[in-house]
Amino acid sequence: MTRVVITGLGAVTPIGNDVNTFWENALKGTSGAGLITRFDAGLFRTKLACEVKGFTPEKYLDRNEIKRSDLFSQYALYAAAEAMNDSGLDVSKEDPFDIGVIWGVGQGGMETFEQEVTNYVEGNYNPRFNPFFVPKLIVNLAPGMISMKYGLQGINYAPVSACATSNTAIMDAFNYIRLGKAKVFITGGSEAPVTPASVGGFSAMKAMSTRNDDPQHASRPFDKDRDGFVMGEGAGALILEEYEHAKKRGAKIYAELVGAAMTADAYHLTSPHPEGIGAAKAMELSLKEAQLNPDELDYLNPHATSTPIGDISELNAVQKAFGGHTQHLHISGTKSMTGHLLGAAGAIEAIIAIKSINHNIIPPTINVEHLDEKIPGNINIVINQPFEKEINTAMSNAFGFGGHNASVVFKKI
Repeated sequence: MTRVVITGLGAVTPIGNDVNTFWENALKGTSGAGLITRFDAGLFRTKLACEVKGFTPEKYLDRNEIKRSDLFSQYALYAAAEAMNDSGLDVSKEDPFDIGVIWGVGQGGMETFEQEVTNYVEGNYNPRFNPFFVPKLIVNLAPGMISMKYGLQGINYAPVSACATSNTAIMDAFNYIRLGKAKVFITGGSEAPVTPASVGGFSAMKAMSTRNDDPQHASRPFDKDRDGFVMGEGAGALILEEYEHAKKRGAKIYAELVGAAMTADAYHLTSPHPEGIGAAKAMELSLKEAQLNPDELDYLNPHATSTPIGDISELNAVQKAFGGHTQHLHISGTKSMTGHLLGAAGAIEAIIAIKSINHNIIPPTINVEHLDEKIPGNINIVINQPFEKEINTAMSNAFGFGGHNASVVFKKI
């Protein structure tokens, strides 16, 4: 079977706009949350988010790329550029049809959509839409623009599976390489949802935290006083590469991707199955593909959004998937620091899993003051301080509205 490895990483997050800063702040337990500055959120129940700070797209993007792209595509191009630089891949020496881009985006150009429709209405319905309106809006322009930047002519598209999206993208890239359809993929996901319509919509659903007087402690997975997720934004990029190809060019290898699986809950529009049946199956299938027994997984980065129902549902799923082997497994919910990046969440959490393997340390779940009593006693959650242990294997979970479940497994190489 063809092996697939990770040879490059890139990140734009609420706690750092490059992989090293992101990782260092995750280990420190840094919260990226604050009151929303992007617009006046005073009319909404939720007034906080984990915004990206100090983003300078000019570092990697030219003026036309910035002008012609929504923020979600700018984040994508930026993270992809860091990952490509990190990989050391010289595209001029490769067949461009051997390199693809599969990039996940959950919502697309919300900011562009809102601005253009507002301009249309405020202009007394004068149909003067920006000619870049549609290209800036649609989700597939993120992978499209990445391919144009580097001249990559292989498989190129954008899957959408809500908050499971970037794990879906990673899994698809993994499978295409194993099928011999490509040698290399830029994959991951991006999202720029800190806009009035997006925040207002989730706020109306009562899905988000309203801890507006204390934003930095609002995202608190597994804490009994959690009251919803905190919106985040940014991007995570991974370079997936066929092992022999990477080895031949002397690439640095972070880890091997050894398993990936998706299932559906077939249960509810927005709520996970309370017993975590679909999520458990995704974990079981990804472990099976990785040829790992449940007692061989060292670290799990869960979906853990800080919602009352979701966190417990996922831990019920962990119980089903790992049975009596959870005592060896350590879990940390890093959305406590980054917030929930929706379609980009799986990508930045895959980076956390990979870096944990590289450094044998697990970032903490912050803001846990009183562990929810519904959590089984044999579940090991890393709380408030990083935890050092030998980490040879790590899993990252991502679950989405519509009942989408996606798990990916990485292994030390």
